[in-house]
Amino acid sequence: MYVHQNAEGVVVQAPAKLNLFLEILGKRPDGYHEIETLMVPISWYDTVLFHPEPSGQIRFRCKLLVPSQPPVSAQSPWVPEGRDNLVVQAVELLRQAAGVRQGAQIELVKRIPPGAGLGGGSSDAAAALVGANLGWKLYWPPAALLPLASRLGSDVPFFLAGGPAICRGRGEIVQPLWPVGSWHFVVVHPPAGLSTAEVYRHCEVPNRPRSIEAIQGAWQQGDKAALGNLLWNRLEPIAEKLCPWIARLRAQLAHQEVLGHQLTGSGTGYFALCRHARQARRVAQRLHATGLGTVVAVHSCR
Repeated sequence: MYVHQNAEGVVVQAPAKLNLFLEILGKRPDGYHEIETLMVPISWYDTVLFHPEPSGQIRFRCKLLVPSQPPVSAQSPWVPEGRDNLVVQAVELLRQAAGVRQGAQIELVKRIPPGAGLGGGSSDAAAALVGANLGWKLYWPPAALLPLASRLGSDVPFFLAGGPAICRGRGEIVQPLWPVGSWHFVVVHPPAGLSTAEVYRHCEVPNRPRSIEAIQGAWQQGDKAALGNLLWNRLEPIAEKLCPWIARLRAQLAHQEVLGHQLTGSGTGYFALCRHARQARRVAQRLHATGLGTVVAVHSCR
């Protein structure tokens, strides 16, 4: 994420993410699934603006810049308001933990589609922790924010890490990976979303989980062709049964000369790995003309 602080407050650019690999290892006693995933932040951002407020109240508003497309699935989530939003929960959690009496005015500018497997809500929560930490002049180190991030959601600790990582446990155990070069993608989000909980509710633990070692090696070597062949998401067949758009996206991407393509997270966002930025822009232009949803050309970021 990118952070800018001035006299009035803190502005945090909160990136989306892609899962290049996602495997289910088991079911946990707490109801979550044990996973292993390789995630990378990408240049598609929400913005969190944090302004300290001496009154002690937390005021929140959300400005939606997500294309207004009607949901197709009954499970399609939207952006929660007020205290149901993870941004507000993150700020309240930090205020309680640090004993802060100040309040805040928070604005979320929402561009990353919800229900897309792109991690927008989790990224927003991590950005809120960072913004409040600086805005209230706490200056806690990132390690001190991690326990709060884990309480907010499985993917929130990843966004505090600031770069690509392998995540384990329910996603909260983060092993940063050194970024090798720049990676370019095309992301398509159809006019439908999926509930993460609903997708995981239907998934089954495989008898022989796929190993992450091969794709980790391709990433660390910067071998894009090999990585494109090793993309893997255990949740894709389940998500496809719940949302017919995913099969349409796969069929469309199969006709493009990309290195590989698959679902990200629990969907419905679908992405393709490209050779370079120029190819990503060309593929995005072609896909935009199909009317399959929101299409963006992005790159990996820190």
